[in-house]
Amino acid sequence: MSALIGSAFFIILVIVGISIFLHFVPIGLWISALAAGVNVGIFTLVGMRLRRVPPSQIVLPLIKANKAGLDVNVNQLEAHFLAGGDVDKVIDALIAAHRAEIPLPFERSAAIDLAGRNVLEAVQMSVNPKVIETPFVSAVAKNGIELKVKARVTVRANIDRLVGGAGEATILARVGEGIVTTVGSTDDHKEVLANPDYISRTVLTKGLDSGTAFEILSIDIADVDVGRNIGAELMTDQAEAEKRIAQAKAEERRAMAVAQEQEMRAFTQEMQAKVVEAQADVPKALAVALKEGKIGVMDYYNMNNVLADTQMRETIAKTGPVENNPKSDDSKK
Repeated sequence: MSALIGSAFFIILVIVGISIFLHFVPIGLWISALAAGVNVGIFTLVGMRLRRVPPSQIVLPLIKANKAGLDVNVNQLEAHFLAGGDVDKVIDALIAAHRAEIPLPFERSAAIDLAGRNVLEAVQMSVNPKVIETPFVSAVAKNGIELKVKARVTVRANIDRLVGGAGEATILARVGEGIVTTVGSTDDHKEVLANPDYISRTVLTKGLDSGTAFEILSIDIADVDVGRNIGAELMTDQAEAEKRIAQAKAEERRAMAVAQEQEMRAFTQEMQAKVVEAQADVPKALAVALKEGKIGVMDYYNMNNVLADTQMRETIAKTGPVENNPKSDDSKK
């Protein structure tokens, strides 16, 4: 009985040992590499396991590169994987560049991949240029008419400037700026409508692709629409602003006139009050003069006669001549 238990325990140990060995030593992958003519040692595969590098993500791209005639080794691929790169995409990009006879060394391809760009897409764009369509760009000619222009920009990836070069957003911004400048320099919007290629020719000569990861091949105007009359709207707004300024100044002058009128009215009332006050002092002054003997009784009567005569003259002036007065007719009867 003990012999059977010992045999079973030995078999279990053998199975566990074989499982551990196959885990650290991918025999199938090693055989595939040998069959493809790629020299990858057993200890190299075990080292990948220990460094937590999946051997399949290194060996299979290496086989692919070897079949394509590329000169890469295990250390390069493993280092790129440990740096966080996509080994399979880099190898595909190298193969595509090799087939298209585009000079692309492994180090540059790895740098492009680590920079966050899709190196395979960049190589494909170098072979097959990409068309970028701009949104409608609003520009105003010198005569004040707004034009809305949409352009299609054909670009090709520049492998040498993929690391550190600006992206598509910069291309779109520069093309939009060129459209605005070109339309703004024309005297009449009809010139642009008659020759839309004038925009593309002018913008293309400005070297808009400098410092970017692309090379502009052509700029084609897809659509030109006539927008608002910006010049007329600006003149209308200016006239309205001047009208409001004039109204404000007129209101200010009116307020000043009202204030002056109120001031003069207050002054008049003050003077009238002083006159009334002075008139109230006249009887007192006459009484004092009579008492002190400075004027006589006849002088007082003569003054009253002068006042009555003055009052009569004022009344006649207000009512008109005697012959036009209805009361005079009654008196004649």
